[in-house]
Amino acid sequence: MDLKILLTTFGLIFLAELGDKTQLATFCFSADCDSRISVFLGSAGALVLSSLIAVVFGAGISRVIPTNYIRIGAGIFFVIVGILTLYSSVRTANAL
Repeated sequence: MDLKILLTTFGLIFLAELGDKTQLATFCFSADCDSRISVFLGSAGALVLSSLIAVVFGAGISRVIPTNYIRIGAGIFFVIVGILTLYSSVRTANAL
């Protein structure tokens, strides 16, 4: 196991997940439910499963498509999502 990759991945995913929709949904569930351990186990399990899916597909796709193309594609995807999000928020603000 590569400790540097482990810590880098942990740090990046931890920072990326802070304040996102998943964390806010978990916050709301735990505030609304008496069984906080169930909320924790459910949200942790979902994050582990989604991470497993990402690792499996990432490993499979990287055998067919070069890594630099995957990075470029992911970058383009994030730019497009950012533009669409900005457009949507401006459109909503103008409608008010």
